[in-house]
Amino acid sequence: MLSAADSDTICAIATPPGRSGVGIVRVSGPDCLNLAQQILGFQPQPRHAHYCPFFDLQGKMLDQGIALYFPGPHSFTGEDVLELQGHGGFYVLDALIQTLSEAGTRMARPGEFSERAFLNDKLDLAQAEAIADLIDSSSAEAARSALRTLQGEFSRLIDELAESIINLRVYLEAAIDFTDEEIDFLSEGGISEKLAHIISQLEAVLNQARQGALIREGMAVVIAGKPNAGKSSLLNALAGKDSAIVTDIAGTTRDILSEQINIDGMPLHITDTAGLRDSDDPVEQEGIRRAVKAISHADRILLMIDSSQESVNETNLNDYLEKTISFRLQEAIDLSRLTVIQNKADLSGRPTKIIASQDSKQPPIINLSAKQQTGIDLLKQHLKDCMGFQPAGEGGFIARRRHLDALNKARDCLLQADWQLNHNGAAELVAEDLRHAHQHLGEITGKFSSDDLLGRIFSSFCIGK
Repeated sequence: MLSAADSDTICAIATPPGRSGVGIVRVSGPDCLNLAQQILGFQPQPRHAHYCPFFDLQGKMLDQGIALYFPGPHSFTGEDVLELQGHGGFYVLDALIQTLSEAGTRMARPGEFSERAFLNDKLDLAQAEAIADLIDSSSAEAARSALRTLQGEFSRLIDELAESIINLRVYLEAAIDFTDEEIDFLSEGGISEKLAHIISQLEAVLNQARQGALIREGMAVVIAGKPNAGKSSLLNALAGKDSAIVTDIAGTTRDILSEQINIDGMPLHITDTAGLRDSDDPVEQEGIRRAVKAISHADRILLMIDSSQESVNETNLNDYLEKTISFRLQEAIDLSRLTVIQNKADLSGRPTKIIASQDSKQPPIINLSAKQQTGIDLLKQHLKDCMGFQPAGEGGFIARRRHLDALNKARDCLLQADWQLNHNGAAELVAEDLRHAHQHLGEITGKFSSDDLLGRIFSSFCIGK
């Protein structure tokens, strides 16, 4: 762990670049009071706002504003912290940083303030990550969920799971140590019931974490199809604005065009692609190549069809793909990620509805009109259903992909322990599986985290946090 005695002093601009009414420079480390004396001309009182001038090391006034001093360990980082809140101009903030550098501080790495808070036990790792997620929130739902994680909601659930596993491990390992006692620990200790309860607890947390990851990462949707099928009109209808140019001329879209929206709190990353057809135009060929690449990485593919010109159903879909779409698209499309959109229902007279096939391998078909915006709500609900999204309740929290990986690994270990318990009755093997499950849960909060993992996480933060 870091302490104010053995760490250096770091500084950074904590507000975004550009002109603003207020700009903040943050300093953390053991030299804060000495730096305050040089820049302010006095040592500020703890947790008091001082309105005063800021000077360089030659005594020249640089700015005036508010200085705040938080002595460790009662600060964000757990170290002495000095904040200088001045005017938000580039020259003023740069001059303060230059003065601090000349006085012996160094520029903070991205996320280093949050990293020090974690290392000094002010935050666990899930809470530290939630700071970055709160800053990057693209919706009110994401911001609320990130705030709940920052306040410790996710960590509390993980700690409760870990505590249950520890209690079970303690009993098992005591039974292993006292094998001469004539006790059937498997039956008398209720091990199976306790393990089943822990697995049920973890499944509930995992389901919440999946929703939290959806709120954070969203869903990648690609709109594909032949030229003039109405792809750009659908993008505009989903985005609620004229993002893409719409004309009657086939091949208007030649590059990929993306928009970000959210549906009831679920972020949606929508990509409109070039019309898929054979073409000798090198620009159009490049657009089609990019379309195929986007399709291969999508969570959901919306295959647009002009229903006033042609029709698709579950019996002729494969023939349609084979005859009208290039082999490159056939390779990229996974039917489990495909939804067929029969557009222009206003022209074809088709009723607006969703047609679900009895064959689970066949994609659903939705009849709608992007131009008239009929059936758009039906499509939005379908996209939420595809991802299993439910708006977060009062206990919802934000989660990351690595959290899901750790929870899945912990679940696998618990299921393996359950199998060992029921098939082999070997206490040593059950205890070992429980130990691994406990370790995977500890990776979420940082209790069992490698330095490489910490480096990757905090390097993705913005400077000044």
